[in-house]
Amino acid sequence: MPAHTVRFKQVDVFTSVPFKGNPLAVVFDADALDAQQMQAIARWTNLSETTFLLKPSDPAADYRVRIFTTHGELPFAGHPTLGTAHALLESGYQPKQAGKLVQQCGVGLVELEALSEPHGAWAFAAPPARVTPLAEDRHAALSTALRSKAIDFSAAPCAVDNGAPWLVVRVNSARDCLALEPDAAALADLVHSVHTHGLAVYGPHEADGPATFEMRCLMPGGGFGVGEDPVTGSANAALAGLLSTQQLRPGPRYSVRQGTVLGRAGQVCVHYDDARPAGDPLRGRGKTWIGGASLTIVDGTFRLP
Repeated sequence: MPAHTVRFKQVDVFTSVPFKGNPLAVVFDADALDAQQMQAIARWTNLSETTFLLKPSDPAADYRVRIFTTHGELPFAGHPTLGTAHALLESGYQPKQAGKLVQQCGVGLVELEALSEPHGAWAFAAPPARVTPLAEDRHAALSTALRSKAIDFSAAPCAVDNGAPWLVVRVNSARDCLALEPDAAALADLVHSVHTHGLAVYGPHEADGPATFEMRCLMPGGGFGVGEDPVTGSANAALAGLLSTQQLRPGPRYSVRQGTVLGRAGQVCVHYDDARPAGDPLRGRGKTWIGGASLTIVDGTFRLP
């Protein structure tokens, strides 16, 4: 019996330089696969996420995607959203509306739009999020978990859930963010107590720095200490929304560098709708856009059972 194969791409997201972003596996033509098969494939690719492209069930959507980690399915995640869109467009797909895409996923419909810079980059509209401030009696536990006295508690740490929950924490500077060496056990206890994937810690760069903020996404690493995600779209979406809520936005546009301590160089661009020029049809729609470049590293076919 001939092997069943489908198209497959492995994409590097939030970078225009190979191996400097966050990798993603994208499996095309996945309508015939069930959740158990998808999970088995995601476990085998052993990447933070693997996505599966399907025909949409909502007529407003261009495509539907299911997103799997090695352990389960996510209703939404940022770098898989951008990486899947890149893979689909590179395969020759023509959007229903030029320069726009609508992705159907677990949180519903997510809008994407092409960016003018960097060339070929796209951005997604951050989904609605539920924000829960960290109780003040947990502040000491947070300081213990991060082993840091540089936490800026004037910006209240908050659990932000937009389909991928993160505890967003501000520190005094990018340097403080890069210097963090968390306590693995204390981090795990804190993360589990607030029901998040991990901590999205950020700090401002100097005015002439490589980005507006430095970010690190720190997670319990099971038996391997502290894990760290290279570049994280959902966490950046969470941060962008929280900056607005806390009236700490650095401007209508800003940038984030992530992955530095891992030898990566992720670049995330954020813009709010009020950054649009007068006359733009999307101006004033109240959306926050999280964008970056993607490029394909592996392109071929995937053999299925």
